[in-house]
Amino acid sequence: MVKEKKKQATAAKVRIQYYRSFIAAPAKHKQIVKSLGLTKLNQIVERTDSLATRGFVAKVPHLLRIVE
Repeated sequence: MVKEKKKQATAAKVRIQYYRSFIAAPAKHKQIVKSLGLTKLNQIVERTDSLATRGFVAKVPHLLRIVE
C-alpha cells in the first residue's frame, strides 16, 4: 500500500480589524461586520483573501480596515 501525502493548500489570508463602532450605522453595515465574525472593537480576525471578503470590507471602510 502506498500512502498518499495530503497536500495542504495554504490559501492567502487577510487580517481585518474592526476599529469603529456600528451603533449609528445602517442594519446592512451591522450585518456585514457580524458576518465576518467581528464582535468587539479593535478585534482582528484572519479570513481567506478572496474577492468576496475584500468586497465586504470595501462596503464599510469607515468601520473596518485591512491590517498589513
